[in-house]
Amino acid sequence: MTQVSIAQYAVADGGPYAITTGPDGALWYTLVRSGQIGRLVPGGAPGSYQLDPECRPTIITPGPDGALWFTEYQAHRIGRMTTDGQVTEFSLPTAQCGPFGIATGPDGALWFTETAADRIGRITTDGQVAEFPLPTTGAFPSAITAGVDGGMWFSMNQANAIGRIGMDGTITAYPLPAEAAAPVGVATGHDGAVWFVEIAAGQIGRITPDGDITEFALPDRAGRPHAITPGRDGVMWFTEWGGNRVGSITADGDIAVHDLPTPGSEPHGITLGPDNALWTALETGALARITT
Repeated sequence: MTQVSIAQYAVADGGPYAITTGPDGALWYTLVRSGQIGRLVPGGAPGSYQLDPECRPTIITPGPDGALWFTEYQAHRIGRMTTDGQVTEFSLPTAQCGPFGIATGPDGALWFTETAADRIGRITTDGQVAEFPLPTTGAFPSAITAGVDGGMWFSMNQANAIGRIGMDGTITAYPLPAEAAAPVGVATGHDGAVWFVEIAAGQIGRITPDGDITEFALPDRAGRPHAITPGRDGVMWFTEWGGNRVGSITADGDIAVHDLPTPGSEPHGITLGPDNALWTALETGALARITT
């Protein structure tokens, strides 16, 4: 078994939630409870930028313009932050839409989910917004990622499906084999498939561009997997929010899980860092660095 080392770094009391690697070689993360965006260069001291304290910044991603883009779940806005901390916020056409996931698309725009409005949104780097309604209500679209096939793939948490939207707005839904699986995090893997986590079923899923789905049960079905990201050497890494663990899964479905050093640390987002280590955001106030 591969040896794994995990170190934790306290960064804030505001609840680190999502994390990504920025274009400046730093880790950027959302502090959902305090309404801040945090920044950490591995080996350095953490810093943060204050937003509206009640806006609840949620998912953050690097944009095609060299800035960081993020969703403001409670303020129903999309935010943009330059690497020196300058913020622009864009209101959305649909009130109370609850934006959550966000990712850069193949068209150079940012695509996002509207959890409370059953829509997928698109925003250009100059702030032009379009919205596309889902074919079902109450789907709670959550995380989103760019696929290798030119479309955007997203989880439909309450519809128990994975969705795809093309650049023309055409939406296709793929129901999951497991009942009430509640998919959340999604990420495109090195193998060209989209990988996702089933928080209620305790499984990792994989869907090919043509819609073929495979599901892999976790050793602890009550682990509540939350987020997933590609690591090195073709391996996907994920967090287990309820199990206080991080784990990895190979393209063949081999799973290894690793306990975090602090009990009850609530791991959420995970990303491959600028230092080639995996980093996960712990809602209890720290970032964890995982090396193999």
